Amino acid sequence: MLRYALKRIGIALLTIFALTTITFFLLHLLPGDPFLNIKVPVAIQEKQMAYYGLDKPILQQYFIYLKNLLTGNLGTSLKYVGRNVTDIIADFFPVSAALGLIALFFAELIGMTFGILSAQFKNRWPDYLLMFFAILGIALPSMVIGPLIRYFFGVELRLLPVSGWGTPEQIIMPAFVLGLATVAANTRMMRACMLAVTTQDYIKTAQAKGLTPTQIVMRHELKNSLVPMLAGIGPAVASVMMGSFVVEKIFVIPGLGKHFVNAVTTLDYPLIMSLTIFYGTILVTMNLLVDLLYGVVDPRIRLD
Repeated sequence: MLRYALKRIGIALLTIFALTTITFFLLHLLPGDPFLNIKVPVAIQEKQMAYYGLDKPILQQYFIYLKNLLTGNLGTSLKYVGRNVTDIIADFFPVSAALGLIALFFAELIGMTFGILSAQFKNRWPDYLLMFFAILGIALPSMVIGPLIRYFFGVELRLLPVSGWGTPEQIIMPAFVLGLATVAANTRMMRACMLAVTTQDYIKTAQAKGLTPTQIVMRHELKNSLVPMLAGIGPAVASVMMGSFVVEKIFVIPGLGKHFVNAVTTLDYPLIMSLTIFYGTILVTMNLLVDLLYGVVDPRIRLD
């Protein structure tokens, strides 16, 4: 187990290093200049470039960035004057994280429940209805379903606030919209896992012993269906975290998403690099934890 864990950690670190390197060079291939402004004298623009080290050769910039990154220095934003990138992440990420985790909890709970029900009613109307909503949830992006939900429940029915953050009522709609695609994916995956398990010999043995359908589902089918479901948790966490950009914009939530979008449009190099590495690290870390948890969930799996 230790050898496997060290190997996976090494792969994770190499992945983050590759992400950092590729993002750095691709970012500097983008056309444009973060200080380009016809109203600002050229001399001042040159001083700004020198101050941030952008007048140096690209390789020298890269090694300077790696050195600073290893010491925890993510740099200073080019557009938010005087603000350290680390402070921006610390101030706004907790909101995005809270929204993402609430959406993930909702998505896992509802998705697994729908998947179990769909499998129990295979090829009957509840199955068809749940699969219809699952496909609909995948097909409709947040930028479409978000404004519709906001208008219907916020403007027409006046049941929930249309924007803002802080109260439980303000969380319901954005969490639902953000988790909808994950609910749909979990429903389909859980249904497939449950149907695959029902053909196994131990299920037939349980039926022969006289166990009720509910006991068979809870004791055997559900437990053995969780292993494949576990593989989707890592990407799901990253999805709800990074997918919150659009949702935060629609519902005017003070999260980290708007800063990522603004950084890209204004070529704020330090902020783009830091947020890309930050979210990439979350994805890699979650996948690493899922790999290590396989042996805990299913003892039959040997982690050599």
